[in-house]
Amino acid sequence: MRVLITGATSLLGRTVAKTLLERGDDVAVLQRTSCDLQVDEYLGEVTNTTLVSQAVAGAEAVIHLAAKVSVVGPWADFQRVNVVGTGVVLEAARAAGSGRFVQVSSPSVAHSGVSLVGAPAEPADPAGARGHYARSKATAEQMVLAAPDIDAVAVRPHLVWGPGDTQLVGRIVERARQGRLAVVGSGLALIDSIYIDNAAEAIVAALDRAPALSGRALVISNGEPRPVHELFDRMAAAANLAPPRLKIPALIAKTGGLVVERIWDLTGRNDDPPMTSFLAEQLSTAHWFDQRETRELLGWKPTVSLDVGFQRLTEWYRARHPSSSGR
Repeated sequence: MRVLITGATSLLGRTVAKTLLERGDDVAVLQRTSCDLQVDEYLGEVTNTTLVSQAVAGAEAVIHLAAKVSVVGPWADFQRVNVVGTGVVLEAARAAGSGRFVQVSSPSVAHSGVSLVGAPAEPADPAGARGHYARSKATAEQMVLAAPDIDAVAVRPHLVWGPGDTQLVGRIVERARQGRLAVVGSGLALIDSIYIDNAAEAIVAALDRAPALSGRALVISNGEPRPVHELFDRMAAAANLAPPRLKIPALIAKTGGLVVERIWDLTGRNDDPPMTSFLAEQLSTAHWFDQRETRELLGWKPTVSLDVGFQRLTEWYRARHPSSSGR
């Protein structure tokens, strides 16, 4: 089928596009900057109704990944991209007669701050979600799943990582290199993550099964929850860096995060702060999900284990920095 992917310059978007191309689908992409794929490209914002209509013309399905992903910034920015932009893409897809719509969402849309232990995919809750990103994505997900005349499903990947990842792995490695990587609390909280190939395959499975899953939201992960400190240690080790030595009590990290957030708001900074209350919360509470129903509904299961993923990550860093040593 012909599929439009928004946000294909991200690691996940690019991998989804390659997965579709490898099986013979016709792919078009829409994002702000050019990607390295040999496909039809439409460059610009998802809020540009004319551009979006041009991009979606002829597409039988849409995978919507484009989003503002940040822990800081004014609400208006998140609303414009994540809520209004999603609405533009959704309505263009419906007007063009696209039959399927996959909204790539986030588990944070249903997280109110407590530990999640073997949790299901609870309904998105904008009022209870923590932070502008989560609230905007929750609002967008509700809108998509309620849309008539289109088979829409929401997929919520939890902590996607892999070679080339600049969001999770890149930030952890950079902080480890600078000696600023810290474990919040005991570091023993179990959290789920998902290797990039598995995440892309799950999203494609959701696209294929959208008619049967319309209106559903599914959290996807490797189903291998690990302690936070293990993920930090192994991502740092992949880049030949020492594990974090800094430990910050959870309460101090959350309080300090609130102060930092206030400073960033007052000064208008948009770079990554060293800590936020949301980040401290995420790093000190358990987050893992029951994947049995998800795998049954998608007819999918991860093909790359976390251990194999870490081996691939190590090989990727060694190929780029064969003589480097951070220890």
